[in-house]
Amino acid sequence: MCGIIGAIATKDVSPILLEGLKRLEYRGYDSAGIATLSSGGGLLCRRSEGKLNMLEQEVRRNPIEGTIGIGHTRWATHGRPTKNNAHPHYTDKVAVVHNGIIENFQELRNNLKAKGHVLTSNTDTEVIPHLITDYLEQGASPEEAVANTIKLLSGTFALAILFAGKERFLIAARRGSPLAIGHGEGQMYVGSDALALAPFTSSITDLEDGDLAMISESGATIRDGQNHHITRHIRHSAYPSATLGKAHYRHYMLKEIHEQPEVLMDTLMNYIDPKSKTILLPEFPFALADIKQATIVACGTSHYAGMIGKYWLEKYAKVPVTLDIASEFRYRDSPMKKGGLSLFISQSGETADTLAALRFAKDHNQHIVSLVNVAESTMALASDTVLPTLAGVEIGVASTKAFTTQLLVLACLTLAFAKARKTLSVKEQDEAVEALIQLPGLITSLFQHEDTIKKLVHQIRDAHDVLYMGRGTSYPVALEGALKLKELTYIHAEGIAAGELKHGPIALVDEKVPVIAIAPSDALFEKTCSNIQEVSARGGRIIAFCDVKGAETLKEIATHTIVLPESHPLTAPLVYTIPLQLLAYHVAVAKGNDVDQPRNLAKSVTVE
Repeated sequence: MCGIIGAIATKDVSPILLEGLKRLEYRGYDSAGIATLSSGGGLLCRRSEGKLNMLEQEVRRNPIEGTIGIGHTRWATHGRPTKNNAHPHYTDKVAVVHNGIIENFQELRNNLKAKGHVLTSNTDTEVIPHLITDYLEQGASPEEAVANTIKLLSGTFALAILFAGKERFLIAARRGSPLAIGHGEGQMYVGSDALALAPFTSSITDLEDGDLAMISESGATIRDGQNHHITRHIRHSAYPSATLGKAHYRHYMLKEIHEQPEVLMDTLMNYIDPKSKTILLPEFPFALADIKQATIVACGTSHYAGMIGKYWLEKYAKVPVTLDIASEFRYRDSPMKKGGLSLFISQSGETADTLAALRFAKDHNQHIVSLVNVAESTMALASDTVLPTLAGVEIGVASTKAFTTQLLVLACLTLAFAKARKTLSVKEQDEAVEALIQLPGLITSLFQHEDTIKKLVHQIRDAHDVLYMGRGTSYPVALEGALKLKELTYIHAEGIAAGELKHGPIALVDEKVPVIAIAPSDALFEKTCSNIQEVSARGGRIIAFCDVKGAETLKEIATHTIVLPESHPLTAPLVYTIPLQLLAYHVAVAKGNDVDQPRNLAKSVTVE
């Protein structure tokens, strides 16, 4: 959420800032702005509410000069998404862009007003440029003013700061929210992530918590949280420098749904030797057989991946698993036995709630494993072992390929545990690995059903409520399917465990409420059928996702059936997830919604 870009360039910086902001759109935002330093040394700023095209129009109407500047895409927290609340925030001496939340901003705001400062926005960020200005007016240098200001701030932040009269100079600071520096020839950059900087440089320095960086055209000088000069590693970023396109697809999300066979194959090749049918995992600093208890922590879609992982680890590897929503986990102050395994799942590796939970577990002497899509993320760097998902860049805010690659890695981890604990026979292990190897081809075959799924749109588009139901691993698939529909279409949707239907949710069922049943022919199929019968008896419209065997059983009950290929229990959650992604996508398109950037949502949630 929110995005920062900054540049010290050798030419007009405005196009550079706008290009960087375009590559940050995937994070989610509702206003944007840029600030530059004019040839006379004064600060110039342009801001707008809405999407980047509104800012581009503003800049065309009122161009701003300068070869140094900062930019920002804002996802509103304090204050509505208005032009006045958009970043950068500035005084006549300094302009600031900020990701994160300043928790004590009201106290700081009151103190500044008492000193005569006039604050005009409703944001927490605006106190920062005024505090820096206050120190500058007392005679402090820019570095001293920023360092003193940071000491006053409670909360999280990534900051890029531009100073009036200070040509070729930026300051960047980080506490909690990610921030990176890009190195070029006579040019320097700062951004929320390497993706934003990819068009300009592949040489990246990731700032760490507490870092304060003074950036000039010749490089960066960094001080750590103890005010010691420190050298941070410069790494090579593998992100593509070209603009990330949609190819022939209408939306990034549709492209990413269709990329799943490819990224699943990439992930498979990283975790499985197909010849020996061996699971290949990074070396752990502990023995899998010694783990007596595992804790899985995640948010949103990643939480549902973790729920499926819990089913698998308990069923196949006989490992007891506690599953927690990250935003709740540490506040329960749960007792944790020393030496337990704590697994944290996040697409970005920057999710604030999950990071806080990770630090809690680390303080309680847990083995920390992270399952992330960004190998250089804060979460990865804080972990004992990293399990990368290799989904590639995911631009659509609603996660698709990141979710299925998470499931694939969790399946591989489960089989590694099962082998170490001797809970599966060799034959069972080989069958499971073979099912994973066949998965990309199986997923490819699903797209032949897309036209059939499109025909279901009129069943869903005008509904006010939709129920998704399933048993076993199909229950979290139902939760994820409901979440996708909510995210993209703004229709209220609820995922329920089918066995819980009669304990309350069945009161919602009538002829106006579509009920989507996830019903593979597994050990729980007959019970799922009984629950579908309960819906049918009350006039519910049933859309069943099932295999050939299930379709035969449900042909007299379901209003519509989507017949999917038979699949191993380990791969069924992935097979049944993708049609639900397509259904949500096509309903959203039919409603005319912004599929890639749904309202109010952010890709990388870096605030609690």
